[in-house]
Amino acid sequence: QVQLVESGGGLVQTGGSLRLSCAASGRTFSRFSMGWFRQAPGEECEFVAAIRRSGDNTYYADSLKGRFTISRDNAKNTVYLQMNSLKPEDTAFYYCAASTTWGVFMTQKTAYPYWGQGTQVTVSS
Repeated sequence: QVQLVESGGGLVQTGGSLRLSCAASGRTFSRFSMGWFRQAPGEECEFVAAIRRSGDNTYYADSLKGRFTISRDNAKNTVYLQMNSLKPEDTAFYYCAASTTWGVFMTQKTAYPYWGQGTQVTVSS
């Protein structure tokens, strides 16, 4: 079992940046691959990014490459999502999730048994 708590969301203007954090507690953080997903009102939950346990491999949604960066600090039990050049369409609830596996299926929600409560990101135009 692992508990996840997201923070860092808020209101930002178009073109601005935010860094989301997801703090993990419980089982050893370095055993888990981590992912970020987001869900806008009335939309499906969407994959954002994922990072392998050691941090040496990442996946990104094609539409977000170059603007979003996922990273982790295993010593701090934390995964981050740096979001730059934000657009109104990035407005969503952002969730972090943990998985004990790794592979191309990390873009799927079903790969992650553990989820945080989420943090709201709102980008004003």
